[in-house]
Amino acid sequence: MATLLYRLGAFSRRHFRTVIVGWLVLLGLATAGALGLSKPLSNTFEIPNAGYQQVFDRLQHEIPSASGGIGTVVLSTTNDTAFTAAQKRAVGQVIDEWSKLKGVREVRNPFQVEAQLTGAADQTKQARQKLDDGKAQLQAGEQRLASERAKLDAAQQQLDAQKAQLPKGFPTPPQLAAAQQRLDDGRAQLEAQSKKLQASKQQLQTGERDLALGERQVARSSALHVVSTDGTVALTQVQFVGSAQEVSTQTKDRLQEIGRTLAAQGVRADFSAEIVQDVSSVIGPGEITGIVIAGIVLLVVLGTLVAAGLPLLMSLVGVAVGIGASLTMTRFVDMNSVTPALALMLGLAVGIDYALFIISRHRTQLLAGMPREESIPRATGTAGTAVLFAGSTVIIALAALTVTGVPFLGVMGLVAAFTVAVAVLVALTLTPAVLEAAKHRIIPRRTWRKFGFTDRGEPRSDEGHLVESDEEAATHARSGWAGRVTRHPWLFALASVVLLAVVAIPAGSLRLGLPDGGSEAPNSTAHRTYSLTAEHFGAGANGPIIGVATLPAGLDTSAAEEKSLDVADQLATVTGVTAVVPFGMSEDRRTAAFQILPAEGPAEESTVATVEALRAAEPGIATATGAAVDFTGQTVANIDISQILSDSLPLYLGIVVGLSLLILVLIFRSLVVPLIATGGFLLSLAAAFGAVVAVYQWGWLGDLLGVNQPSAILSFLPTLLIGVLFGLAMDYQMFLVSGMREAHQHGQDARRAVLTGFDHGRVVVTAAALIMVAVFAGFVHAELTMIRPIGFGLAFGVLVDAFVVRMTLTPALMHLLGEKAWWIPRWLDRVLPNVDVEGATLSRTLAARAEAARHAEPAGRHTR
Repeated sequence: MATLLYRLGAFSRRHFRTVIVGWLVLLGLATAGALGLSKPLSNTFEIPNAGYQQVFDRLQHEIPSASGGIGTVVLSTTNDTAFTAAQKRAVGQVIDEWSKLKGVREVRNPFQVEAQLTGAADQTKQARQKLDDGKAQLQAGEQRLASERAKLDAAQQQLDAQKAQLPKGFPTPPQLAAAQQRLDDGRAQLEAQSKKLQASKQQLQTGERDLALGERQVARSSALHVVSTDGTVALTQVQFVGSAQEVSTQTKDRLQEIGRTLAAQGVRADFSAEIVQDVSSVIGPGEITGIVIAGIVLLVVLGTLVAAGLPLLMSLVGVAVGIGASLTMTRFVDMNSVTPALALMLGLAVGIDYALFIISRHRTQLLAGMPREESIPRATGTAGTAVLFAGSTVIIALAALTVTGVPFLGVMGLVAAFTVAVAVLVALTLTPAVLEAAKHRIIPRRTWRKFGFTDRGEPRSDEGHLVESDEEAATHARSGWAGRVTRHPWLFALASVVLLAVVAIPAGSLRLGLPDGGSEAPNSTAHRTYSLTAEHFGAGANGPIIGVATLPAGLDTSAAEEKSLDVADQLATVTGVTAVVPFGMSEDRRTAAFQILPAEGPAEESTVATVEALRAAEPGIATATGAAVDFTGQTVANIDISQILSDSLPLYLGIVVGLSLLILVLIFRSLVVPLIATGGFLLSLAAAFGAVVAVYQWGWLGDLLGVNQPSAILSFLPTLLIGVLFGLAMDYQMFLVSGMREAHQHGQDARRAVLTGFDHGRVVVTAAALIMVAVFAGFVHAELTMIRPIGFGLAFGVLVDAFVVRMTLTPALMHLLGEKAWWIPRWLDRVLPNVDVEGATLSRTLAARAEAARHAEPAGRHTR
């Protein structure tokens, strides 16, 4: 492999103009594709065929008016007084404009809704009074009818008695016949009145049933208010045609622009995160600051603006090509807007590091007197081999995200892996070309002079140059950090493990979820919306749960509504539920929808318990009502996504660790070194989890790190941390331990080789780690809230992995193990291919070639 990369480096150096132009063409094509072919990024976090998604799809099909995403708008008066009539009219006009926007299904006027709710309650009271009056009148009529009937019966008895006194066969006298006729007419009138009373009674019974239904509906809606009790705050919801994440940025921006016009009327409009959050905005001051700090570190380490600028330039080219090409693919593949943020984060970090490794090797070789035309390909063949395999571990870890079964996470991993692959290609091709173009400017003039060269890197004499030998490197390292570690290996090993274990303690209470408006900045409109909603309408109004019931077949409209209310009554008895409001029914009366308000916000642990309690109550509700109930909504989706990702973690971790162990065994030809690397990674991963929980879930250092409301940890953060940190940890393992193996291969004993390898790699690994930390830490205050814990977790993970695990624990364990660290079964050593990651075979080949050349012709002048 080293020989192939040597040839690639030589080609790139000889044809440096062609290589540079080629990358510029690729950059242009990627940019053109991103600008001309890309489609708007999706903001959805969906898992097809998940329970919540199936329920949502059914709701969308059965009750289209009840489906679609929801964005909340909170309207408040700026002087904290109740809305005036003029302000209410202005709000109504704005709502009319909102309703006409593309992608918006409906926006309801909160004052009209509140009036309807209040009016419905008043109407039911009036209807109850009328019904009671009707019942009283019916009762009085029935009493009068009974009295008249009794009188008729008495008169009939008297008449019958008179008839009985007549002689047998004697004709009925006319006066008795007339009396009988009057009685018959009276009975007919009573019968007619009885029928009227019976009809009235049936009407009253029907009215009683309808009114009882209405009263139940009003009672269910009584917990729902959209105007605060003091009249200073009103809440409305923008119902979108699709999910809130699918709504275009243009529509969301227009919603806010129209809302801001209310300021002239003394009304402030605040919008929820679903409306204001633009997850495509991934570059902000924090990210730029991280890049600037990385540049400063490079300048300190490399000494010249040219040398410091090259790694930055390489990383920017790699990121631009990688992300540009990925955005072009959105024409054919749906991509989440968080995906470019992750690719940017990783692309910048590894792009800088990979270029830095090759540049550092090239500088070392130049100062040792190696000609530039030889140094560039040799640096590519040696350091480039380490870059290739280090990049491979990162790519494997990211590509393995596809096994989680979560499509958006799989795409995220593939795009990031592709960007890292581009960074590797840039390091192996463009970096040698640019090094040739930079010539001697890669090293400061004072450094050239210190090592016996002119300011342009030309040798001043044949006395040799001040380059440290392996023995001198080991001696130098013994007086530094590595020396202290290897003099007290047990102490440093135990201290490292204990430190990481203590930091990892909070990880035991890790709770997963997705961020809500409460986690936004306190002065943001999303946080104000969340806070005002919780204060005036209850915390649960920020994350309602949607219930979907399948009603029995054959019900008429009234029966279906009664059954729906029966289900609502059952749901309301579940622990943690504060209100249940039916809000839709399908045309065939088989599907009913409910808005269920939990006691607390969507990211709270109690809300998770409420969802679990609702699901546990499903069998009981089915038995009591004959209706099957399922649940969906963003709150339920967050819980389900978190659970699915949590369940996939063991498989993902096993695949990543297993495949990467194979690569490490192949590279280091040892069984022990890969185990040390993996064990150290698990310690640093646990510490990173612990730090993230302490900051973002417990709120430690929240003011410093911009954590406004501690909450659940981003559901896919553990998966990303596992993949990314493992790949980066193996980078540092590669660059430090490969130097140790190289010294060991050159004849040093195992313990001395630890010092030599550490001394050769410490500066570049320290710089690389600081650069990584700077880039990742730049995302701690990112515009996108959900990126912040990712940036912190990666920055902290890299910090402890590089300085505690790789530069403290690993040398201590390698020193304790001695020669045992390089143990490998002979049969395995024979079957493993020789990848020559240290370039030993390449060095021998080139040395033999140089020796032959010296015998063939006199040495000539070389340039640097």
